[in-house]
Amino acid sequence: MIMSKILRFTFVLLLIKGGLAFPLRAQTEVADSLSNAATQVKGIQYSPSDGNNVRNTNKSIPLFSGFSVTADMAGAVMALASPYGQYEGAFRLHLHEKYFPVFEYGWGISDHIDETTEIRYTASAPYFRIGCDYNFMKDKMASSRILAGVRYAFTAFKYDLEGPSIVDPIYGTETPFSYNNISSNAHWLEFVFGLETRIYRIFSLGWTFRYRLRLSEKKPWIGNSWYVPGYGRTGGSALGGTFNLIVNI
Repeated sequence: MIMSKILRFTFVLLLIKGGLAFPLRAQTEVADSLSNAATQVKGIQYSPSDGNNVRNTNKSIPLFSGFSVTADMAGAVMALASPYGQYEGAFRLHLHEKYFPVFEYGWGISDHIDETTEIRYTASAPYFRIGCDYNFMKDKMASSRILAGVRYAFTAFKYDLEGPSIVDPIYGTETPFSYNNISSNAHWLEFVFGLETRIYRIFSLGWTFRYRLRLSEKKPWIGNSWYVPGYGRTGGSALGGTFNLIVNI
């Protein structure tokens, strides 16, 4: 009888102990899960967007961030393979990699014979342009640039005209057609759009598309010149362009 009571008492204690252990174990597992989740959330760090990175990078660019020297290869090819062309180079400053004041200097040449009149036109003279470009790329330190700008251009030049002698229809006498050192000058504006990209370290390639607006041109007594150094053919298209090799320093 006494042994039976002891067994029942022991069985009740085991049930009580088991009932209490289960909720305690469940609470412990829930607490551990919350602790692990909090640790994982704590480990996530805020990462700024690309736009913020770009703005921070642009803010760190100094006012004077370098300069570049360029050479126009398209004009040189034209000078060698066509009746006119130019050898042209430019010096450009980099301000915040946003503004690019530029000075362009070139030497225009022409040697052309008109097929109809057989009059030969020759000229060789310097010209210059001065202006500024703006970089439209959002990331100013990118390896490429999208540029737009304006130039003021001027040239003072002389040219020669040589042609067949003029024969008097009545007396048959000949008058030589030869005029040398005819002076002229021209002023014009250029509106420029260009792209350029880095190809290797400090070297870049780029091209510009240009619309030229003539401001004034001196007209000699013999008529307009066939070619204006730096501008192109008189009476030709006002559109032009360059293909540049660029060294960024």
